[in-house]
Amino acid sequence: MQLYNKLSAKERAALIDEAGKDRITISFYQYHKIENPQLFRDKLFIEWNTLDVLGRTYVSYEGINAQISVPAENFLALKEQLDAISFLEGIRLNVAVEQDNKSFLKLKVKVRNKIVADGLNDDTFDVTDKGIHLNASEFNKMLDDPNTVCVDMRNHYESEIGHFKGAVTPDVDTFRESLDIIEEDLKEHKEDKNLLMYCTGGIRCEKASAYYKHKGFKNVFQLEGGIIEYTRQVKADGIENKFIGKNFVFDHRRAEKISDDVIANCHQCGKACDTHTNCANEACHLLFIQCDECAETMENTCSTECQETIHLPYEVQKEMRKGKHASNKIFKKGRSEVLKYKK
Repeated sequence: MQLYNKLSAKERAALIDEAGKDRITISFYQYHKIENPQLFRDKLFIEWNTLDVLGRTYVSYEGINAQISVPAENFLALKEQLDAISFLEGIRLNVAVEQDNKSFLKLKVKVRNKIVADGLNDDTFDVTDKGIHLNASEFNKMLDDPNTVCVDMRNHYESEIGHFKGAVTPDVDTFRESLDIIEEDLKEHKEDKNLLMYCTGGIRCEKASAYYKHKGFKNVFQLEGGIIEYTRQVKADGIENKFIGKNFVFDHRRAEKISDDVIANCHQCGKACDTHTNCANEACHLLFIQCDECAETMENTCSTECQETIHLPYEVQKEMRKGKHASNKIFKKGRSEVLKYKK
């Protein structure tokens, strides 16, 4: 019985091309107490593998967080599988704004301590006592209210390329950092201001809203389904779009274009640009913004040192990578000193 992915990304990409079938990229989450995450994880892998589902899913005692793609012809079968699970019956599936058959190349279902790394002790508050969910139209109306403080609950490299007009965008590397910053900034307005939050698909706001209610905030609201569902409703219902730029996503696409605005710049030359890339030097792998011209000149690397490195013999590069498997924890995303025009 196969319980783990056995093919490389390159092999999967070739199979996708060979199949010639359109795939749908979707995401969903649900907070729910799962008694045996490992057993649930294995069940999902077996069922999803038969439907050729690809993607990244985290399962924990507190629920599930999934970003996956499925052949369009298997979408209804996937939905039937999910509906057969009591706490996932009727779950909202956030369909990607822009489709890419290679958004994911492997099926990974992992058991984690939490479905989102938030650094919180959930035993101190009720995670089910969440804020009020708003649809796109309701969100726009509250966004225009002068008594509202709208907060982007994502990290700096996400909000840098796109965010809602007038939103507060904390300059943070982690979700946990933003929680304390926002509480401190709004400590005098826990009762008289509307705290309006949003994130990519809603999962971070779900936990944050319960956290802030625990901290004494009286008027807590969140965008239901996040930016992904907001964009779908805007297009389907002809609602005014108040999001500018791109929505950062955690797959091979890296971002979805929501508006024509380019609000970021190349971290190497300063030119208007909102395209993320990972440094071609595997010992670095830094996530940063790079325009086409710099990508060509620098060969998709973040620095002269990394550019020189990629031309070294493979074995030498392999030796240099030792001890740097967690490079983002060292360099941070877009924080390297070699980037002259970083945020």
